[in-house]
Amino acid sequence: MTRTLRFILFPRFQLLDVAGPVAAFEAANEIVTDSYSIELVSLDGGQVASSSGLALASARLTDRPPLSQSGDTLLAVGGHGVNAASESAELLVHLKHQASRAGRLASICSGAFLYAAAGLLQGKTVTTHWQRSNDFRRRFPEVRLEADKIYVRDGDFWSSAGITAGIDLALALIATDLGEQLARQVARQLVVYYRRPGGQSQYSAMLELSNSQGRFAELLDYVRQHLYQPLTVEDLAARACMSSRHFARAFAAETGSTPAKAVERLRIEAAASALENGVAVQTVAKQCGFSSPEILRRAFLRLRGMPPSALRRS
Repeated sequence: MTRTLRFILFPRFQLLDVAGPVAAFEAANEIVTDSYSIELVSLDGGQVASSSGLALASARLTDRPPLSQSGDTLLAVGGHGVNAASESAELLVHLKHQASRAGRLASICSGAFLYAAAGLLQGKTVTTHWQRSNDFRRRFPEVRLEADKIYVRDGDFWSSAGITAGIDLALALIATDLGEQLARQVARQLVVYYRRPGGQSQYSAMLELSNSQGRFAELLDYVRQHLYQPLTVEDLAARACMSSRHFARAFAAETGSTPAKAVERLRIEAAASALENGVAVQTVAKQCGFSSPEILRRAFLRLRGMPPSALRRS
């Protein structure tokens, strides 16, 4: 069965949101002929300029019948022009019509704004580019946003984070359609990491928690280098020359996280890096301050939605 993939473009879309996934589906077609038929569509058709100035040819959206097969997918891309696109009543009407019979819906980067503006994401759980998460929450409070995920699947709706995460989403779709082995071959063909789990963080916990002007930047550097130690709130407060209560309040106000949660996230990040480099789970648990491999496993499940063994296999 040939599955149709229909990408919706708009002026000032992000070029890699299209090119990355298309390259993945093209590679799948090279392995299993005619697995996918790829279409680029836009409201008016013709050449559509991306935010880089490069343009792609597209068919007129109204000239294409709604997708009807269970494996067909309607994909909305993101980019600088997504705000204007999500305010186009004409585009949203046609988007809803196109989505009405599609087997799957998917968004790449800020493409989730289009579906949300069309009222298609109420009660759904999605992700988008981390820089757009606050704006998304403000505009669409009825949608559950997992801002720290690479990609999210909620029933027949798939969403991914920014730009290159569209390739991760494409690989996940290919694995669903054609099997993990073929998706692995595609990743090898593209020379990309196979296969970043959807629950992986979009960005480094260290970068998120600290900044060059932050008063806790040096303390966080110390934490990162001494994860094997207990690192209690009292220990950190003493090192910051503050009372425990004052330290906990000030730390949360500046970083948006409690000290305990920040330490746990940094431990998980370091553990993931070690596991990816082949270090044994028992050694990783000890080096990163977890009292046992079981405690490490529970923390992984809670924060990343998978056990350490799954990361090692991937």
